[in-house]
Amino acid sequence: MNPSGLLFRRTAPRVQTPLRQKRWAQVSDVRFYAIKPDPTERYREALERKAREKGLKDANELREAYADRIKRLRKESMVPGLNTAIEEEGSSTPSNPQPHRPPPQPRDAASSIPYQPPPPPQPQATPSSKPQSSSSKSSSAPPVRTLSSFIDVEKSSSLPQKELETIWRLRHVRDPQSLAAVLPSSTYNRIATTAKQHPQFVLPIPHPDRGAEIHFLQWTFPSPTTATVLFTHLAEFKLRGEFAQPHTTVTYHVDFAEEKGLVLMEGRVQEGKGVSVEEGRFLVMGLQKFYGWEGKGEGKRRRLMEQFSGGDEGFRVEELLEETEKVPRQISVYKEERRPYHKLGEARFQRKQTAAHSLGASAKTVSRTLMPLAVVYTVPPSHLPAAF
Repeated sequence: MNPSGLLFRRTAPRVQTPLRQKRWAQVSDVRFYAIKPDPTERYREALERKAREKGLKDANELREAYADRIKRLRKESMVPGLNTAIEEEGSSTPSNPQPHRPPPQPRDAASSIPYQPPPPPQPQATPSSKPQSSSSKSSSAPPVRTLSSFIDVEKSSSLPQKELETIWRLRHVRDPQSLAAVLPSSTYNRIATTAKQHPQFVLPIPHPDRGAEIHFLQWTFPSPTTATVLFTHLAEFKLRGEFAQPHTTVTYHVDFAEEKGLVLMEGRVQEGKGVSVEEGRFLVMGLQKFYGWEGKGEGKRRRLMEQFSGGDEGFRVEELLEETEKVPRQISVYKEERRPYHKLGEARFQRKQTAAHSLGASAKTVSRTLMPLAVVYTVPPSHLPAAF
């Protein structure tokens, strides 16, 4: 035995791996471990005291004595449709016991994140595989009122034109805010063709005492048998954009266009919107004049509509007022008293200036801004008329 070898082994330093403690820790969502104390245990002392006052032994006997009252109060406070859960509460073993599921536990580092994204939604059944119920059909139906909501279309189809016109006018005679008319299908076809080319336009209403008001109109075709026109104050549309409420709504029904050559029109002027029924009729007459291109002013009206739709800076409100004044003055509110020519010309000039002030800057700016309804258009207060 070599003593030097033993000495060398005793004095040599020992190389050892440092001691490391491995922790088997993980992060859990504490929401799944929330403790919900029993209300009975929480108010045990108060229940015991109440039981002694009633001459009962303990809180359990007190609960049995008030079992009917407890069940009745629970039913009154329960949402309708959930009473079955209360009725099954009395049975000790439910009919379909649900197995107890422990709270989910994170299995790796990624699942220890406090927030986990929800699972993707399940694909819904196609309409062909699952029939729709009556409630779903009614909810998916368009909100536009068709002709069948006013008259019996099947019975009215057998009536002559004169009787159909009379029935349609009498159908709206009781409503003082309603508008009703019957026009030939050829006239409507000409109007509808122009409306698809120029779905938006402006029409003025001249007033002898306070100038003229400009109104913005928009065409929509919600169904194959209906066409709707919405009239809104131009100043209100500038301020509120798509949130502006129309004051007059007009709908054309073409159900009898091919069979009888007639198109039925109905509309309504909203109360409290600053527009009377006579003014609403005047707007409808102006719409027919511009979109129908009737009479000698066909070229001027077409040019004005093309300039407005194209955003042409050559659009002039004065020319629009001149063409609007050619609409027949069959409404008493628009009849002007006979005055000398110079006073009448001064009044017309005042209406043109007010209308131009109401319209704002140029037609190019107004037309390009009003085309998309989703854009909110704002103007300086100086460009708004004093009436608004």
